[in-house]
Amino acid sequence: MRAAGLVGCHRRRGRGLTRRDPTAAPAPDLVGRQFTAERPDRLWVADITYVPTWSGWLSLAVVLDVWSRRVVGWAMADHLRTELVVDALDMAIWRRRPATGLVHHSDQGCQDTSLAFGRRCREAGITPSMGSVGDAYDNAMAESFFATLECELLHRHRFRTRTEARVAVFDYLEGFYNPHRRHSALGQLSPTNFERSHQTDYASAQP
Repeated sequence: MRAAGLVGCHRRRGRGLTRRDPTAAPAPDLVGRQFTAERPDRLWVADITYVPTWSGWLSLAVVLDVWSRRVVGWAMADHLRTELVVDALDMAIWRRRPATGLVHHSDQGCQDTSLAFGRRCREAGITPSMGSVGDAYDNAMAESFFATLECELLHRHRFRTRTEARVAVFDYLEGFYNPHRRHSALGQLSPTNFERSHQTDYASAQP
């Protein structure tokens, strides 16, 4: 790489976004760092990151299906209020219509331990799970996705406005990552193509 004048892209040392509410009771860790699923919509992982722009931070919440690595829900806003993670969860629920018993795994951020988020999970028949505070390995798959996002998009562009960043993140998620971004864990298929290749086998998982 040095001979070709190339420089590797590394994830930045960002500030942590997890702000735990000391009065809230977190859900138990039902995952134990075992990020595997035998079928779609059995285990989702979720997290929040921020996108820097010249106009201030843009917050991004995502929900991924562990089975296919697909981003099934996302939301962007100029704040970190609870509705950010609820909106991302609502998109995932609307898109996937998961059966009762799905586990939603996140960290212990105040958004995920909030009453509103817990109520939305109960309404959808979703079981919350949370890793420990300050340990990225407890939510390693979501952290890995954000590392990919940063290396493949955020480190390569500078956004003047939040609107410009929104468009770029949308194009990355829906125009590249889900339909085209290949994963070694998926046999070098993209999340969309991996799901399509198993569509007949798991049709019953999509009520």
